[in-house]
Amino acid sequence: MKGFLKMNLANKLTIFRMILVPLLVIVQFLPICGDVYGVCISFIIMDIIFIIASLTDKLDGYIARKRNEVTTFGKFLDPLADKILVLTAMILLVEFDKIPGWIPIIVLAREFLVSGFRLVAVEKGGKVIAASFWGKLKTFTQMTALAIVFVDVHSFFEFVNGDLSGFPLVINATGSVLLLISVIATVFSGIDYFRAGKDFFKD
Repeated sequence: MKGFLKMNLANKLTIFRMILVPLLVIVQFLPICGDVYGVCISFIIMDIIFIIASLTDKLDGYIARKRNEVTTFGKFLDPLADKILVLTAMILLVEFDKIPGWIPIIVLAREFLVSGFRLVAVEKGGKVIAASFWGKLKTFTQMTALAIVFVDVHSFFEFVNGDLSGFPLVINATGSVLLLISVIATVFSGIDYFRAGKDFFKD
């Protein structure tokens, strides 16, 4: 507890984001009944938790840079917290048949490959590769899409069947398209990492 109190605000926000992840999982087991406009209350609560956690991702980085409080602990835990949050949300959505399983598989494969690449880069004395356009697009579309999908009562790309109309159509189409864009950005951002650091593998 003393260690937590001594942390700077940015690192506290990162820890807070990590704490929100198990809460996201626990909510599905709570005996919550009822719905709001057809959306189960438990999904609304999970969505609120996810949105709050996503906002802390932007906030902790901004605070760390503004106050010049970037730490090794933050560099390690911040990206890890983001990955755990996104993959937890995706796995939950797969469990509830809201998105197909191949989406988190692609995301997980990319994260493993990039993490392995970073280890090689560090061993070779390379510098940290800055996030590319694809990396920034991936983060934005992932967070936005997942926040929408949590409150979408329909499955991934169900709008193409022509059975939806009005607001449900807009929600399903927006969430599905953004999530598909995030998968494409995930693949290309991974390719960018390897392209930018291909010299590390010359031997």
